Amino acid sequence: MEQHSILLVEDDTNLGGVLQEYLSIKGYAVELCRDGEAGWTAFQKGKFDLCIVDVMMPKQDGFSLARSIRANDEHVPIVFVTAKSMQSDKIEGFQIGADDYITKPFSIEELLLRVQAIMRRSKQPAETAQQELPDNFPIGTYTFSYQNQILRHSEATTQLTGKEADLLRLLCLHANHVMKRETALKAIWGDDSYFNGRSMDVFITKLRKYLKLDPTVEIMNVHGLGYKLIVR
Repeated sequence: MEQHSILLVEDDTNLGGVLQEYLSIKGYAVELCRDGEAGWTAFQKGKFDLCIVDVMMPKQDGFSLARSIRANDEHVPIVFVTAKSMQSDKIEGFQIGADDYITKPFSIEELLLRVQAIMRRSKQPAETAQQELPDNFPIGTYTFSYQNQILRHSEATTQLTGKEADLLRLLCLHANHVMKRETALKAIWGDDSYFNGRSMDVFITKLRKYLKLDPTVEIMNVHGLGYKLIVR
């Protein structure tokens, strides 16, 4: 059975040691770093299936570290572990590209369940489901290649992230019809929790920005239901 590797970046000596030991017992290969700079060095040298990152750390904070990780790897899951419970902090974390956010104090079993859920989602093979679906979509004066994650317009070419491409594809498959929020959240994020919903809203805002060169294209909010990609 494949052993998944986890980068754990936590400056609390006791908590870091407990988490490393517990996750190791559960079958994960865990590399523990005590600050953001050490975490970034380890990430550059290794290959990880998941990153667990504390927010408040010396030398480099968790948000800065996550931005560096995201610039280097768009897909590796990131879980923030933090004592900061402000909603604005959580939204900032999701804007950076976090997959989950857990607030201290928490049960170690809850963290394990979240890690297991993210691992299942990230390892699910999507090729079978995608084979029968179109790969290229015209969107007004844009063309969208899902396979290459590229949105092209005569005035701009945008390289999309994995989640941006997944979301835009789902909108295209529902073009001029309502794409229900829960459908998108379960298909792309794995569940329709509140914070995943806020994360999706951030991605919708990004897609609207990318599509603004064509005034005939609009991603419309459908109150209480979801979104609709309209091409007039």
